[in-house]
Amino acid sequence: MPQSLPDWLAYLERIHPVAIDMGLERVSAVRDRLGLAPDFPIITVGGTNGKGSVCAMLEAILSSAGYRVGLYSSPHLLRYNERVRIARREVGDTALTRAFERVESARVPDSLTYFEFGTLAAMDIFISEKIDVAVLEVGLGGRLDAVNVFDANCTVVTTVDFDHMDYLGPDRESIGREKAGIFRAGVPAVCGDEEPPVALTNHAANVGAPLILRGRDYGYNAGSGDWQYWSLQAKRSALPYPALRGAYQLANAATALAALEQFKDRLPVDMGAIRRGLVEVDLPGRFQVMPGRPMVILDVGHNPHAARGLSESLRALPAGGRTIAVFAMLKDKDIAGVAQPLKDQVDEWLVAALPGLRGADAGRIEQALAAIGVSAPVSRFDSPADAYQCAIRSAGQNDKILVFGSFFTVGAVVQARG
Repeated sequence: MPQSLPDWLAYLERIHPVAIDMGLERVSAVRDRLGLAPDFPIITVGGTNGKGSVCAMLEAILSSAGYRVGLYSSPHLLRYNERVRIARREVGDTALTRAFERVESARVPDSLTYFEFGTLAAMDIFISEKIDVAVLEVGLGGRLDAVNVFDANCTVVTTVDFDHMDYLGPDRESIGREKAGIFRAGVPAVCGDEEPPVALTNHAANVGAPLILRGRDYGYNAGSGDWQYWSLQAKRSALPYPALRGAYQLANAATALAALEQFKDRLPVDMGAIRRGLVEVDLPGRFQVMPGRPMVILDVGHNPHAARGLSESLRALPAGGRTIAVFAMLKDKDIAGVAQPLKDQVDEWLVAALPGLRGADAGRIEQALAAIGVSAPVSRFDSPADAYQCAIRSAGQNDKILVFGSFFTVGAVVQARG
């Protein structure tokens, strides 16, 4: 067997013929051979955008309330260890490699994808560490995603929009139906999309999942210095704004609180824990404004819905100076659709290639910008790090450097910054 964590990750990348292989049969079979039967409550969070933020807020609030929380999320920016956290700390290499060994010992004759293997390893660790509650982030879709082999005590769908259409379908109804596949009979299903697809609401009704909708069953009122959460069950006033920046984060915070309400008897959380969790929550790469000047903004958004939220957040920043974009994406994403909402806000585009089979080259990105009528100057670079170094050299103190388009883009720049 591989010995180090890097060796294991390289092994996981080559043992299955394709990176994404939707279906639960193989991962369910290995789960059963491992005997993975968690006895702690599980919150499963899916959605097109916002699921990482909701997971981070749930982790922060529950941890502030004194619970030992296990968080499984993806993808990571710099280290695989970011994906598996217990008590707000990344799990170490030794625990991960031991869990990988246990999964490998039970895997044959089945083959697992990188994500499926990691999902089972994370749950194995959570069970061994006797956590109080697990927060699981769906990787892709929901119905056929590996985390769906574990029954949740509350499910969340944050938003439904266009992404991964090759796997989830060509329209919001198809995508919504796939994301609703995490719903269970009698298990509360929180939906943060105020206009969810009919397919999602119908699926909840068909399986008997009580649906809790933002705007109907819960919501928020924004104030100048604080905000209020309301639901059919309670009101919580004078809440601090989340540490995660962006106007859309209030909707994510309200969705996290709606999920926590479903555990008010089993996992009670007081106002102090809610306030501390909102203030202390940390999630790199989500409209993350780095200290110093020029202002550097990191955002992992990689679909049109996320780009529209990014555009709105940019408009809320103080005016002045130029905006220089360091932009790189995967070629299977909607490059033009992501650039479109920001077309009139960017003064200079520094487009870069991403490595690997899925990475788009700089020429392809430049063509996408030309197709939507970008008139600002465009320059090509071999990597996001090279583009970022150019941006730093040319930016003035009052300028903004926007790094966006992919987890890989942001991760490369974070590494370049040291």
